[in-house]
Amino acid sequence: MAWQRPDGRQPHQLRPISFQQGFTRYASGSVLTKFGETHVLCTVSVTKGVPRFLEGTGKGWLTAEYRMLPSATHQRQEREFMKLSGRTQEIQRLIGRSLRAALDLEALGERTLTVDADVLQADAGTRTTAVTGGFVALANAISKLLQQGVIERSPLIGQVAAVSVGLLEEEPFLDLDYTEDVAAGVDFNVVMNQNLGIIEIQGTAEEGSFSRQQLGELLNFAEKGIQQLLILQQEAIADWKDIYRGATS
Repeated sequence: MAWQRPDGRQPHQLRPISFQQGFTRYASGSVLTKFGETHVLCTVSVTKGVPRFLEGTGKGWLTAEYRMLPSATHQRQEREFMKLSGRTQEIQRLIGRSLRAALDLEALGERTLTVDADVLQADAGTRTTAVTGGFVALANAISKLLQQGVIERSPLIGQVAAVSVGLLEEEPFLDLDYTEDVAAGVDFNVVMNQNLGIIEIQGTAEEGSFSRQQLGELLNFAEKGIQQLLILQQEAIADWKDIYRGATS
């Protein structure tokens, strides 16, 4: 019997996606991103200076922090302070790597952009939601820097979005919720750019293995989902055409 999605979606369908911009007052970019019942607050802050290894180069930097609120899941989780779990470190590095791929760091100058992804409610796909929403928040921050005259040209040379895919009953499914995520035999997180070039793939077989053909099917589903997300991001960013420099640096 084929897997029946709890919310009635077709295998290739995304959950309802929304970007509520300006969710907080003080961050340069602020977006409450919703992938179904997964809600992640993505904010971007700008500070002068860069890590020591970049000092004097004229290049900027982007880094990311990821946290999950204690009540984001069914059972309360302890807050992470100084000692971060391996999962948290892995996710925030993924967010940082993914979003740096969209930037011309020289155009940013010696400034650091910090992307904070705070999970308010988790129903699987928090890291892909953070990457996709983090990009919208990043675009908002860049727009503000341009308006304020802090930078002369936009450093935004790419677009980035991410989505989860998985095998359930040996069949591919897009954008898994929690029920599907825990039942999936294979679970992938895929990050792509505006040309559907792959930035990162994280995936494994939770049990058994999967074939090369199934891998191709999963990537096809991810590609179609990311195509939709790229359009939704552009529609959400009011001055997209003014701040996006395309594929050239």
